[in-house]
Amino acid sequence: MDRFVELPSGVRIRGRRIADPPDTPADFLLALADGPAQPWTTIRVQWPDFGLPRSRKGALAAMSEALARAHRGELVEVACRGGKGRTGTALAALAVLDGMPAAVAVRWVRTAYSPDAVEMPWQAWWVRAVRSQI
Repeated sequence: MDRFVELPSGVRIRGRRIADPPDTPADFLLALADGPAQPWTTIRVQWPDFGLPRSRKGALAAMSEALARAHRGELVEVACRGGKGRTGTALAALAVLDGMPAAVAVRWVRTAYSPDAVEMPWQAWWVRAVRSQI
């Protein structure tokens, strides 16, 4: 099941499980796990389940690309194996990059997207520190 969240600027981004076919085609996929290839542009970020991105710089560059595309009106999606932990962490980080205060981003994504988003304490820490990592 696809779920959209609205970031502070008003752009919408879709989150989903990577193995589930999306309800509608996207323009860009930020893939946080291995999964089926899509016929649209995809950036894969090496991000272990229950962990953090292997490359902070690479993950933030991919998120910046996703956010820029969303601001240009493209349909952007974020997906991981379960569609919650890594996806929720990335959605919260995207919200911070889009202007949301980092202190509220985890609570926001758990309300707006899934109560199971951002599964691990270190993922919550990563979201809170995302601005200082740029």
